[in-house]
Amino acid sequence: MIKYLKNKILTFLKINYLKKEQEEIKLLLGRLNNKINRDNQPNNLVDIEFKVFSQFGDDGIIQYLIEKINIPREYENFIEFGVENYSESNTRYLLFNNNWSGLIMDASNKNIKEIKNSNYYWKFDLEVICEFINRDNINELIKNSKIDKRIGLLSIDLDGNDYWVWDKINVIEPIIVIVEFNSNFGFEHKISIPYDEKFERNKAHYSNLYWGTSLEALKYLSKIKGYSFVCTNSSGNNAYFVKSSEYKKIDLNLSKIFYGSKFRESRNIKGEKNYLSHNEKINEIKDLEVIDVETKEKKLIKTLFN
Repeated sequence: MIKYLKNKILTFLKINYLKKEQEEIKLLLGRLNNKINRDNQPNNLVDIEFKVFSQFGDDGIIQYLIEKINIPREYENFIEFGVENYSESNTRYLLFNNNWSGLIMDASNKNIKEIKNSNYYWKFDLEVICEFINRDNINELIKNSKIDKRIGLLSIDLDGNDYWVWDKINVIEPIIVIVEFNSNFGFEHKISIPYDEKFERNKAHYSNLYWGTSLEALKYLSKIKGYSFVCTNSSGNNAYFVKSSEYKKIDLNLSKIFYGSKFRESRNIKGEKNYLSHNEKINEIKDLEVIDVETKEKKLIKTLFN
């Protein structure tokens, strides 16, 4: 019956162009997907993934985790940065569907104004801050915010200093942490871009491929901070971690727990998309420098990949 209703709603959504109704239907679809997930034991990530406001299937993973862990009511608070205009995010479904409170941050004044002028801003307990985040200001930004510091979920998506910022956060201990990773850096080396407080992905290299951190680097950091790695999303751009004390509650036995990205967002020297794939990506940035986060050695990318 649930699958039948889901298909009927999908059909309606395809022919309905009213934004308000689409939003309500997307929320209903998310709830139906979540019901299906609860009633079945997942074998693959796609069994629990669904998208409402997330870029990929992260809404489903988040719902699965918060239900398995049974987040205490006082921890129903989230922090996410950078969110751009919040149209695609990892926490908007938590805001709309679960009525969590939240703090979101982005460096663009235009994006922040769009969020504050939205038809949902007044409906929820949402704090919005415009700031370019680095490892030196992140703790003060959190401390000075109004958000309850008992955080259920933290989502980091900076397209740059993600590793270094998570490393420095010490004023909160979220139960769940999501960090974007760069699968172009492979799954063997604990590497990140060297820290640069003014790092901007589109200025660091024309290819748009040089940014962020490898999954192995995040797994290394997570252990130091008292977290356990759960999985990535199937699109291969977000990694999930939970407090190690909560990990046993998840009981998530998947056939595959991490994925590499297949999306092609590379650009040529003129700024035009050139759709590089696989080894072509790493070859484009082979002469750039990364740092091994464990040994602190700086290395050229071409010395790490054949």
